[in-house]
Amino acid sequence: MLVCSCNFISEKEIEETIIDLLNEDCWQLIVPAKVYHAMEKRGRCCGCFPNVVDIIIRTTEQYHAGRDSTDVEIFDFMNRLKKFHEENRRADIERRQKSHRAA
Repeated sequence: MLVCSCNFISEKEIEETIIDLLNEDCWQLIVPAKVYHAMEKRGRCCGCFPNVVDIIIRTTEQYHAGRDSTDVEIFDFMNRLKKFHEENRRADIERRQKSHRAA
């Protein structure tokens, strides 16, 4: 199935790239930009990114379902995910402040 019509990327190509990334570090945070960078492509209209996120979630769940993960690995990953979320949340809040506007 064609996911990105701008770059002609199929669902299978995206899944294979995600699995390659997970084989490098199975606990890394994968986002659409990272997948596209690994495929040496660039999101053009980015309309496919919500579908890519769904594929990332599904493929990552299937990948980890086939592995025996320890509680320590899961705890460490959840801490890294929370830290990433908090850092991005602070960036979102910062953008909303009027004092940071240029004009």
